[in-house]
Amino acid sequence: MSTNKISTYMATQNKRLIFIIAAISTLLLIPFIAMQFNNSVNWKTLDFVIMGTLLFGTGLVCEFILRKVKSTKGRILICGIVLLAFLIIWAELAVGILGTPFAGS
Repeated sequence: MSTNKISTYMATQNKRLIFIIAAISTLLLIPFIAMQFNNSVNWKTLDFVIMGTLLFGTGLVCEFILRKVKSTKGRILICGIVLLAFLIIWAELAVGILGTPFAGS
């Protein structure tokens, strides 16, 4: 691979990582802004930290999968499993669908 192709490849990967960080920040701004106008949204600092960690971890794992897994089917399958795990954890923390001690309200 030539030096120009490598630098273009790395720039694309870095743009994807920057996009993940920007998307997470934007998603976390939604409840923060809603808290300013509505009393029904009541997130504590820990809620933002936990959700930011979940989103960032999921994004980084999917980015790692996209970088390391070569087949498109494998990428879709593994990222789908990661996203499903994220949604189950999110639902458990929010409303307690599984009844663990970490269950939300």
